[in-house]
Amino acid sequence: MSSLSASPDERLAVRVKNLSVTYRTTFERKPTLRQALVRLGRGQRSVREVRALRDVSFTVFEGTAMGIIGANGAGKSTLMRAVAGILPPSEGSVEVWGKASTLLALGVGFNKDLSGRENIILGGLASGLSRRDVEERADEVADWTEIGDFIDMPMRTYSSGMSARVAFSVAVHMKPDILMVDEALSTGDARFRAKANEKMAELRSTARAMFLVSHGLNSIKEMCTDAMWLDHGALMMRGDPEVVVEKYKEFTKVKKSAATEDEV
Repeated sequence: MSSLSASPDERLAVRVKNLSVTYRTTFERKPTLRQALVRLGRGQRSVREVRALRDVSFTVFEGTAMGIIGANGAGKSTLMRAVAGILPPSEGSVEVWGKASTLLALGVGFNKDLSGRENIILGGLASGLSRRDVEERADEVADWTEIGDFIDMPMRTYSSGMSARVAFSVAVHMKPDILMVDEALSTGDARFRAKANEKMAELRSTARAMFLVSHGLNSIKEMCTDAMWLDHGALMMRGDPEVVVEKYKEFTKVKKSAATEDEV
């Protein structure tokens, strides 16, 4: 990933050109009886290539709140990691104007043996803030999680929801230029989700751009100004969130109901 200085008339936040990401994974191939006898029962390891993203191109301008939808395995999180500079492209390029948040999958990257408060400090340092800036914000972030005394206990004692609250709180309080949140709004109770929505709306007005990866289609329609639909690593459609969500629902043959719109 490279960071450039955009001219005032461009107002670009992110530019992705012909991006492809391919993983190489190994798996144990079950041997035939003859092969097992020859190799003393040992399996044979095979290599498989998985094309997580396939020739994806798009530009995002400042002020955009981009929603990304698609089924599990569509390439949504892979795309965000490529934009954040965590995953290198196999082909193509990614350009970002400014600093992108890196806490994408909630809880990933935390040290489970450290307390929530200590992980807040580590998260802030990872975001590029100085130690002084992080310590000044640590108490505010800790209070915002609303997990009480657990904030000073090891994170291995946390539920998944508590870990998600800490991760989301760090992501939204470190004020990145490009805010990237993966499935954050599906965590917590209804009141905390409402609080998270309010914070995201506040950040949308100050961040250069925002990316929201979510299965909650209502959240995409309510919070985003633009949307992309990925399927098996390919960009299927981009446009108005209402239109993209409806086309996606038609494609997946999901019934139009409030119950399903937050689960797809």
